[in-house]
Amino acid sequence: MSQDEFRSMLPGQADFTLPRPAEPVRVNGRRPIPEVPSMNGNGHHPGLETPPDPIDVWDQRVAAGLAFLRRRFAGNYEVDDFGFDRELNDAVFQPLLRVLYHDWFRTEVYGIENVPKDGGALVVANHSGTVALDALMLGVAIRDQHPQERHLRLLGADLVFRMPVVSELARKSGATVACNPDAERLMSTGELVGVFPEGFKGIGKRFADRYKLQRFGRGGFVSAALRTGTPIVPVAIVGAEEIYPILADLKPLARLLGMPYFPITPTFPWLGPLGLVPLPSKWLIQFCPPIPTEHLTDLADDPMVVYNLADQVRETIQASLLELLEKRPDPFGL
Repeated sequence: MSQDEFRSMLPGQADFTLPRPAEPVRVNGRRPIPEVPSMNGNGHHPGLETPPDPIDVWDQRVAAGLAFLRRRFAGNYEVDDFGFDRELNDAVFQPLLRVLYHDWFRTEVYGIENVPKDGGALVVANHSGTVALDALMLGVAIRDQHPQERHLRLLGADLVFRMPVVSELARKSGATVACNPDAERLMSTGELVGVFPEGFKGIGKRFADRYKLQRFGRGGFVSAALRTGTPIVPVAIVGAEEIYPILADLKPLARLLGMPYFPITPTFPWLGPLGLVPLPSKWLIQFCPPIPTEHLTDLADDPMVVYNLADQVRETIQASLLELLEKRPDPFGL
């Protein structure tokens, strides 16, 4: 029996013929491109999951970085009336601050649902830490944890905006001078405004007075919220007191340098530049239920209403601080 006769006896073999190869397709007159097996939309064979090529990922990052620099040098970006640069904030400032927020301070956030999803609001927090890192970490918490990834527009002291480099960076990050007209304008346009009523009394207090709220001033933040009818969200921050524990304050040297205080900490000025590295304390941030003000807009100039509301905010923050301290028995634990 010949081979051809043997193959003809196998079922399905008599009519079997090899498929003709596909005709090559010319693209833009260039050399033919051969046909390739069908793949899914990701460029992989169906059923096979291949991780992205690290080289391609870095190519995309480099391309995005070059495009960002090209826009910056060409001036193709926007800032608002206060100097806030959203693109620079999201591309540069926030990624740098997230290193401290996640890896160094190991921050935990509670009650983020109390921050309004839209519209204006006044976020009032305690202030501490020698350097105002608590304000920056609060902005990262709202940006990262809020469902709408909202920006926090901080109100800063006049001293911040008299410093050449710091002033420009503060403006670019969305901060403005702590005055009622600016706060009211921001809240009226639906922005979240962050204020720290303790001011320098809070961040400059000694370690022995940690987590004891200082006086809230004359309650100017309350009158700004009342005039715009925006809710007040009290916030308690635990962790900032331990990053630069103030053991003493050299007031004569502070007056000579034009500073509100000159801190002496366990590491500064003894270790020189290393003394500027914050200690890795564990941070907890609690957003308390908002206090409505829209029913009190006609009483914005009543001193008793302003004082009582400011006292209510202060007591809420102090009570929340004590609760957070119970949750965090070890200042430097995980």
